[in-house]
Amino acid sequence: MAFPVHRAPKFDPASDEPLLIHAGAVADWLVKFLYTECVTRRKMGRAVIGLSGGVDSAVTAYLCARAFGPENVHAIRMPYKISSRESLDHAQLVIDDLGIRSDTVDITRMVDGYVAEEPEMTATRLGNVCARARMTVLFDQSAKLGALPIGTGNKSERLFGYFTWHADDSPPINPLGDLLKTQVWQLARELGVPEVIVNKPATADLIQGQTDEGDFGISYPKADRILHFLTRGYPAEKLIEMGFASPEVDLVYGKVAKTHWKRRLPTVAVLSNSAIGEFYLRPVDY
Repeated sequence: MAFPVHRAPKFDPASDEPLLIHAGAVADWLVKFLYTECVTRRKMGRAVIGLSGGVDSAVTAYLCARAFGPENVHAIRMPYKISSRESLDHAQLVIDDLGIRSDTVDITRMVDGYVAEEPEMTATRLGNVCARARMTVLFDQSAKLGALPIGTGNKSERLFGYFTWHADDSPPINPLGDLLKTQVWQLARELGVPEVIVNKPATADLIQGQTDEGDFGISYPKADRILHFLTRGYPAEKLIEMGFASPEVDLVYGKVAKTHWKRRLPTVAVLSNSAIGEFYLRPVDY
């Protein structure tokens, strides 16, 4: 007697199914994470966030408002002279919707005081100077307000090294660091982040028309599908065999491979078996 052969459906490299999260459960978990890390462990009941008008910082603000109460969340908008008006307006939408406290600190004079002495300043260097200036402001405001700085970087950016070292990655608590960008968008819709923020192209807002995906050379959905399998140990050859485009696999794997150093504390020369953050405590990276 012949039995029917049941074959697994062909893998679809264009499917977002592997990236789907239970957004409600994730939101609840991250609220508990924030409360535990800040209030229980550090005895800090206030949070300060650099609110850019983008989806990552908006999601972080919504999570913090739930974790600490809106009255204990302070948003800092830190525009530079070439920042878009839209970024400020979108940040204000979040502030108004949540009822959180806010201030605006213009970093133009702070940055330009240095840039004036550097006539050959490139756009990349300027972006890094702005990012580090913003983090200086954020940490100083945290000291003034008695609040803990909360990071906003997502996993896609972190794996691509798409951040300024010792700037965007500096806050001691980061609720979004293990969520790919496409998962942050899912969480944003669950939390009720305004659609105009969720739907706009992600940008560092340094040059008019600049977008993250334009800098990457690949869209976030395509990159995230590859990153999902990369972080689970799949070799590039396997992903190409599964149907992912070879140039896109090479691009993603190459970006991750070149930026290991950005996801680590300073590399310490190990001289003993108690080196801080080294030896048996060495962190895992991909």
